[in-house]
Amino acid sequence: MLPYYLGQGLRSLRCTPVLTGLMVLSIAMGIGAAMTTLTVRHLLSGDPLPGRSQHIYYPQIDATPSEEPRPNPLDMLDYTTAVDLWRAARADRQALVVDSPVKLQAPDSGEPASMATMLSTTADFFPMFQVPMAWGSGWSAEDDERRARVAVISWDLNQHLFGGTDSTGKMLRIRGSDVRIVGVLAPWRPSPQFYTVAGGRFAQGDTASYYAKPEDVMVPFFTGLQLNAGNFRQFTCWALPERPGHLENSPCVWLQLWVQLDDSAKVAGYRQFMDGYVRQQHELGRIRQTDNVRLPSLMQWLDYNGAVPRDARLQSWLALAFLGICLFNTIGLLLAKFLRRSGEIGVLRALGATRSMVFMQCLVEAALIGLAGGLAGLGLTLLGLWNVRQQPLEYADMVHLDLPMLALTFALAVAATLLAGVLPALRASRIDPALQVKSL
Repeated sequence: MLPYYLGQGLRSLRCTPVLTGLMVLSIAMGIGAAMTTLTVRHLLSGDPLPGRSQHIYYPQIDATPSEEPRPNPLDMLDYTTAVDLWRAARADRQALVVDSPVKLQAPDSGEPASMATMLSTTADFFPMFQVPMAWGSGWSAEDDERRARVAVISWDLNQHLFGGTDSTGKMLRIRGSDVRIVGVLAPWRPSPQFYTVAGGRFAQGDTASYYAKPEDVMVPFFTGLQLNAGNFRQFTCWALPERPGHLENSPCVWLQLWVQLDDSAKVAGYRQFMDGYVRQQHELGRIRQTDNVRLPSLMQWLDYNGAVPRDARLQSWLALAFLGICLFNTIGLLLAKFLRRSGEIGVLRALGATRSMVFMQCLVEAALIGLAGGLAGLGLTLLGLWNVRQQPLEYADMVHLDLPMLALTFALAVAATLLAGVLPALRASRIDPALQVKSL
């Protein structure tokens, strides 16, 4: 029966080309707008570490001297707390993280010095976050302790300075100090750049910067503190540091610590360790709040900071509302189309067609409209995503239509049109054949 319904549906649609075109256009516009914004939101709200994020945690301890209870700790750690937790080595892996602007140059490249972003971190950063390498590798834990002058550079910086060739072993000059390149990242773009996310509660939804490209150069944590001394930015201070930018042992929070805990028992054990550390520091008079300790997982931390930009969230809801309006228009057009065929439907019923057959015929026509609308909507979606890529947004170059969203485009188009066609099809299937035949 399906080939028959398809044939009849195509014949009926060809008989009313203008009405058919309006319905296809309405569905295409709604699908194009909805899928453009949903694709962007899908890319921005995904898991940046699929299969591993449930093992990554972000320790929070409140070291502010205030006696007044706070609902949550500050988003970063002070130097003493961060380094103490890191040196205790109670996690499977752990990484201190801080970024800062830096001036760098490759002495042998002939390129002038330029400003870039440097990430100071520890050796576990690379295996913990599964950072891909094109050449070489990260540094070792021994390099962290001895403050080795080594660096890992990004794929983009390697392309710019060394023409995309293997640059391991070459020298890079950072603020007048030479470091040896030991690794080059393969193209890597976590979405968002989760390991530097902080302060999202205060950004009022302006969080597009979380989706910037990874840092151009990475160096051992303590090496970075030496190379770029005086150029680190405090997140929050409860007193002015003695020397701005020199934040070791300062009354400021400015560092992040990430830990890997491979099972629930280790999570509970690390939380007990944090509680014990806070009680110890309270007895020493350094930490006042003993119960303001948190250990959110990676995805909990991203949710807490509202990582998906407010504009992307708002646009997706507006686009879905626009799709709803397009569906209501399609319902009206389908209803008008089917009621115009009341005489034809009455004759079919008089010749023995059942209500279910008429209902199925109308639904097949709606599905064909949805399929055509999906094809046209795909084109509008691609056009919309191209337009997003032209915008001055940090995540613009990441926007693309992947296979799951492509399948969703057609599924949503057909499902939405079938939904829109149910009421008109029911109305058409209930046409009284006697009245229609009598009027002919």
